[in-house]
Amino acid sequence: MDLVSSVALGVCLSAACGFRVFIPLLVMSVAGLAGYFTPAEELSWVATWPALTLFGVATIVEILGYYIPWIDNVLDSIATPAALIAGALASASVLGDFPPIFQWTLAIVAGAGSAGIVQAATVFLRGASSAFTGGFGNFSVATLEGLLSLLTAVFALIVPLITLFAIVLLGVYVWRFVRRRKKARMAGGL
Repeated sequence: MDLVSSVALGVCLSAACGFRVFIPLLVMSVAGLAGYFTPAEELSWVATWPALTLFGVATIVEILGYYIPWIDNVLDSIATPAALIAGALASASVLGDFPPIFQWTLAIVAGAGSAGIVQAATVFLRGASSAFTGGFGNFSVATLEGLLSLLTAVFALIVPLITLFAIVLLGVYVWRFVRRRKKARMAGGL
């Protein structure tokens, strides 16, 4: 895989880790066992049956936890550092053809960075949902996050550049939406 595609794949898988920590790792494990994805040599354990089992159980526990009001907010505090680690791991696993200094620097900066940005946005969204619905609207947020994590991870493996483009477009849209809302609130408060 070339540099641009590898970086796009790493960033997309990392962003998916920002939505849900374990879904992208589970997708990577399944893809690795199916022969569709070959992780970096030092991370080849990702494509093993024990890793698949571990990621599968962790995914189920994570998903179920996010459907319990207020527990989901507690999980966010745990998921934030876990998403950063998973994002770096996901990126590093696709950059194995490159020198270790490049692989791990990019994994930490781009991988953990993109996971952190997405995770911060989901924490903000869940906090707003909890404030406005008493936590009962978080069911919809949890479903959307899980679905976005799965779709991002799957599409990243199939079409990484297009997936990265879609993530950037979504990020720009959300940023503009938040900015307009903030301006509208400020204008209404004056």
